[in-house]
Amino acid sequence: MIGRLAGTLLEKHPPSLLLDVGGVGYELDAPMSTVYNLPAVGERITLLTHLLVREDAHQLYGFATAAERHAFRALIRISGVGARTALALLSGLSVEDLAQAVALQQAGALTRVPGIGAKTAERLLLELKGKLAPAIEGAGGGAQASGGDVSTDILRALLALGYSEREAAAAMRSVPAGAGVSDGIRMALQAIAKR
Repeated sequence: MIGRLAGTLLEKHPPSLLLDVGGVGYELDAPMSTVYNLPAVGERITLLTHLLVREDAHQLYGFATAAERHAFRALIRISGVGARTALALLSGLSVEDLAQAVALQQAGALTRVPGIGAKTAERLLLELKGKLAPAIEGAGGGAQASGGDVSTDILRALLALGYSEREAAAAMRSVPAGAGVSDGIRMALQAIAKR
C-alpha cells in the first residue's frame, strides 16, 4: 500500500492532483482543505495517501494531515458512504468541525455539505460516534499541519483526561475565544463540574 508520496506538484485541477515522484506521475484526488494549502505548481510537496482498490480501478487519495486521512478512512468504512462523499465532507468541514458535529450530534452541520441529506447525516452521526477522537489527537502530526490551535489543544486535553467527545465539546462552549490553553482547560473543567 502507498502511504506517503513526496515529489513535485505537476498539476492542480481540484480535486485532482498530479504528483511527479522520481519520474513517475501519480494521479490522486484530495479534499479541498488539502488543495487550498498546497504551494504553486512546480513546488515540492509531501502528502499522506490512501489507496482504494476496487474491482474496476485503483484510486489514490492524498491528504495534508494524518487527521484528514484518519477521518477519510473512518468515513469510507460506513456502509453507503463512498470516497466521493467522504471527500465532499472533508472539503466542506474541517476534521475538528466534523468531530464536534459528531460529539454534539449536530446533523445540521453535516447537511450543509452538498450531497448530504438528513438520513445520511443521522447515519454518519451514529456510525462516527467515538471514532474521530484519534483524528483530533493526531491533528498535529500531518505533513502540513498548522501549529497548535488553542481550542484543539484544550479539546485534546479534555479527551486525554477521559471525558467523552460530547462532554468535552459541550465544555468548550464555556471557554471564551481569547483564552489560553491552561486557562481554557481550567474553565472547561469548571463547566463540567457544574453539570
